[in-house]
Amino acid sequence: MADNTSDAQLYFLLEVLQAIADSNGEQQVVENLLEQNIDKLNQTLADKLRAWATSKLSEAKRDQATSLAAVIGNFSNRIWEFPLGEKASTIEIAITGYEVILTVFTREAFPIDWATTQNNLGEAYRNRIKGEKAQNIEEAIACYQQALTVRTFEACPIDWATTQNNLGNAYRNRIKGDKTQNIEQAIACYQEALRVRTFETFPRNWAWTQNNLGLAYKKRIKGEKLQNIEEAIAYYQQALRVLTFEAFPEEWATTQNNLGNAYRNRKKGEKAQNIEQSIACYQEALRVRTFEACPIDWATTQNNLGNAYRNRIKGDKTQNIEQAIACYQEALRVRTFEAFPYDWANTQNNLGIAYRNRIKGDKTQNIEQAIACSQEALRVRTFEAFPYDWAITQTNLGNAYCHRIKGEKAQNSEEAIACYQEALRVYTFEAFPIDWARTQTNIGAAYGDRIKGEKAQNIEEAIACYQQALIVRTFEAFPDEWARTQNNLGAAYGNRIKGEKAQNIEEAIACLQQALRVFTFEAFPDEWARTQNNLGAAYGNRIKGEKAQNIEEAIACLQQALRVFTFEAFPDEWARTQNNLGAAYGDRIKGEKAQNIEEAIACCQQALKVYTFEAFTQDYLNTKNNLGWAYRNGQKFREAYKAFDAAIKTVEFLRDEIISGSGVEEYKTKLAENNNKSYRGMVETCLALTNITEAIDYVERSKTGNLVDEILNRDLKTIFPPDVATQLQQYRDEIAAGQEQIQQGKAENPKVLAQRLQALRQQRNDLQDHYLPIGSRFKFEQFQQKLDHHTAIVKFYITGDKLLAFIFTRETQQPILWQSEPQDFKKLATWTNEYLQDYKASRINKDNYWQNDLSKRLHELADILSIDHIIKQIPEKCDRLVLIPHRFLHLFPLHSLPITSKQGEGNAKILMDRFPAGVSYAPSCQLLQLVQTRKRPEEFTHLFAVQNSADNLHYTPIEVEVVKGYFNPPPDTEVLVENAATKAAIDSKALNSYHCLHFSCHGYFNYQEPRKSALILANAHKPTSAEPNSERYLRVEDEEYDLEKCLTIDDVFDLQLEQCRLVTLSACETGLIDYTNISDEYIGLPSGFLVAGSPAVVSSLWKVNDLSTALLMIKFYDNLLNSQMSLAVALNQAQLWLRDVTKENLLLWIESLSIKSYQKRRLSAPLLKNDDFKYLSPSDKPFEKPYHWAAFCAIGQ
Repeated sequence: MADNTSDAQLYFLLEVLQAIADSNGEQQVVENLLEQNIDKLNQTLADKLRAWATSKLSEAKRDQATSLAAVIGNFSNRIWEFPLGEKASTIEIAITGYEVILTVFTREAFPIDWATTQNNLGEAYRNRIKGEKAQNIEEAIACYQQALTVRTFEACPIDWATTQNNLGNAYRNRIKGDKTQNIEQAIACYQEALRVRTFETFPRNWAWTQNNLGLAYKKRIKGEKLQNIEEAIAYYQQALRVLTFEAFPEEWATTQNNLGNAYRNRKKGEKAQNIEQSIACYQEALRVRTFEACPIDWATTQNNLGNAYRNRIKGDKTQNIEQAIACYQEALRVRTFEAFPYDWANTQNNLGIAYRNRIKGDKTQNIEQAIACSQEALRVRTFEAFPYDWAITQTNLGNAYCHRIKGEKAQNSEEAIACYQEALRVYTFEAFPIDWARTQTNIGAAYGDRIKGEKAQNIEEAIACYQQALIVRTFEAFPDEWARTQNNLGAAYGNRIKGEKAQNIEEAIACLQQALRVFTFEAFPDEWARTQNNLGAAYGNRIKGEKAQNIEEAIACLQQALRVFTFEAFPDEWARTQNNLGAAYGDRIKGEKAQNIEEAIACCQQALKVYTFEAFTQDYLNTKNNLGWAYRNGQKFREAYKAFDAAIKTVEFLRDEIISGSGVEEYKTKLAENNNKSYRGMVETCLALTNITEAIDYVERSKTGNLVDEILNRDLKTIFPPDVATQLQQYRDEIAAGQEQIQQGKAENPKVLAQRLQALRQQRNDLQDHYLPIGSRFKFEQFQQKLDHHTAIVKFYITGDKLLAFIFTRETQQPILWQSEPQDFKKLATWTNEYLQDYKASRINKDNYWQNDLSKRLHELADILSIDHIIKQIPEKCDRLVLIPHRFLHLFPLHSLPITSKQGEGNAKILMDRFPAGVSYAPSCQLLQLVQTRKRPEEFTHLFAVQNSADNLHYTPIEVEVVKGYFNPPPDTEVLVENAATKAAIDSKALNSYHCLHFSCHGYFNYQEPRKSALILANAHKPTSAEPNSERYLRVEDEEYDLEKCLTIDDVFDLQLEQCRLVTLSACETGLIDYTNISDEYIGLPSGFLVAGSPAVVSSLWKVNDLSTALLMIKFYDNLLNSQMSLAVALNQAQLWLRDVTKENLLLWIESLSIKSYQKRRLSAPLLKNDDFKYLSPSDKPFEKPYHWAAFCAIGQ
């Protein structure tokens, strides 16, 4: 057994030093001793050497000390050159020896020996494995520079040249300082060395410096990249004139390895051939660099060979990547974390890239492996120690997250962007323009796929990034990268939302055709095929030119792509192209329609061979959706149903993953928005199969999903029995914990855990459905059975080309379906655009055009919607109506639509007249069902109110004064008046004790960013000294408000209104929602208050009048509390009263109010003095225009 005790190691040290002294340092004698004692070559030996030598040298006489120092120096040289043992330890021993003998070999006493030792110490530090690499190189440079104070060109030209060469090596690999300048410094050092190291005089040294110059030019940042690599190749080829296999096998192998690197990165010539040349060079190097003889160099070349195979164009791509992985794994036999951390990290980084691109094996697992490798590499490649390498791995990690299948797609995109932006901390335009441009391209791609944020803005960000990249990536300097960026830019223009669509697609086609100047079938088959695929998509969407011809061009491009993208070589790309080709055949005009649809179906089915639910969940979803539409267009409704069913189940699976994972509402909204077409296809398919109730089920499943989730989470314990609520919560917690394990890569067996989570989801859904079928399990029949006998529901739904209305009551055997005619749907779209444009213009111009025209517009809308026909379908005994609008229909006062139906008593004039028990609204059947489960106290006595927070509403104080009189006095009632009505004051109140919240203030709906809509509170004006910040400050007409001091939609979601029965938003635009969101998530202030706990919300659809609103609100609460009317009836009756009341009767009513005399005078004054009213006769109706009374809606219970 080896004896590694300190005494044994000291004995070995003395033995080897004696052998060096006796043999005059003969290499074979020393190496034999070292080989027999490899186990003793460790840090302990270094420590023992330092202690023993320091003591001996200090005690020895001058001559003895000199002799001993020479022996220790020889020992350090021999152990430095020793190929066996742990390299990190042998270098530490060598460093120790050099540092010890410098106490004897001082510059003053032994300048030549001192300089030689400084040079050798520099070499040891430059190659040191332990310690921080950046600092080690700084130490090396300092040593070389010290050596050069003695080793001058004049005095010691040969040694001067050696140290210049070594100094060049250190600058070439330097981490600190400016990288560009470091490489220039390296080149300068090598060129200095060549003043002495000529081909004629010192051929071997000349060749070695030529090799080093090649390394420097390969890494050079200054100058043209293409030319730098050509210079590098030329230098390596020069070196090989001397460094032949026969004469200098090790140096020959090193140069072959370096030449392989240069060919692998070469820009000139055919890329495929350059990589073949590279592989040949590496394989040549491995003739000498064997695992047994040169393990470290063998591992380096294996790593490089892996890089070449990973990028190989010729041969089978699948096999090339497997070969690359095998090479990297071979390299890791030597490159361990403990022995060679830097090289280990380099190979881990490369292995991560290979796994990301791997074709064989499970794609999901391959990408997880890629992420794991990159994260391993970052254990060594830190920002502080290796900033450039850190940035490389951050980039690769970003690439892996971009392609990740596990986890939430939205979150993966955010992770990718974060990684790329981290990389830009190092990759600046000034320091690393090439890497900067590559990262700009990567960020552009990530923004193109981004789910979070506004899609239109994300695409603009992507285009901007690509255009930035093209500043560096020019056709002349970097043709490959230029073409790649042109391809990406073309794809971005093809998806662009801003700007003119037709022009965007022309830009896309132009960019893609530019890319094809470089990406030819012969030179870049993969990239050529990828560009053909994108070009096919662009032609498929083209507006200019003849539609039929454009689709033919699309099909031709996609078929071209399939020449390269075969199932065997590129299964992912093949499937993607098949899917795109299916979409093109589905739209084809030329040829026989039936045959085109069969082609579309066949293409989608082909794509699904690769796009399985398990491996490519999102692509599987998209392809199933396309297949559903192809079947539907081919009138194969049963098959369409199956395809849409699979797509929708996948959407709901992904949604459940988000709920169990990050829970970010925006991700759920974007998922619903992106896949709404699957629900629409299913609705249309169900209708074609005459299954109207199931169509309603799918309409419901597509709507208000986030609100349903939020309310279920908040009200779990009140909706369900206690034991059921507890069990449901346990299911949710266990699913969330398991989901996190999978997403974080911590699951021992992800497949088994995923199956377990799916089983738990099924158990949770079954239990929940037993008590309340909701969300994806909604059942129309069960909802219908809970309606009372006097309520009718009209549920609207907008498809791609028509408006549907589902009409039903409790007794309806099957819901009645009304469908618009194509011309009426076009009229509706035109009417809506004109309504919104005129309203927004009126709001900006502060004129009365829109409000004066409102009555006529509502008559037009009633006609377009065939409201008479719809109402005729409702039994006469039904006197209550619930309207469930869809998308932009939420913006209109449907309750005030004129009708001419002669039903019941008399001739009704508007919808509210026909339904005396009230017309109210609900975002969806599910929301109506949920709010009706809320148990609230019978009392309606506690009021919280905000009054005139901006201090510029004249009639609000009177409104609130009257309203609060209907409630208990303080402390049951609290009113925040004017300046006291701040965000901080509201935050400090426990609002969960109030039965009614009444906000009488300014409100604003933000059409561009609906979640920034708000109720404007006191002291919310933007300070004049504040820096511009579009995220924080909201511009309303001529004012700017600080959103942090307003009550935004997000703030409302955080409220707890556990006792609340009603929220009244007596302010402008409080009932508007994000109508552009096709997921119909109903994003607006009402949704916030419904989630916060209120079962009902009264809100407005436009910028209302202060006076008429005050009168309406006073009458509404009078009806609600004094006359004990239901909410909808109280509001409707107040609206009808305001519409019909004469000037004379209104003045009498004001006099009857229980308010102070000056307040009565203030309310009456406009009617007597205002130009709009003072000329009216007593029998005239001051507020009969719909603008004054129709804005407010009752939403919810």
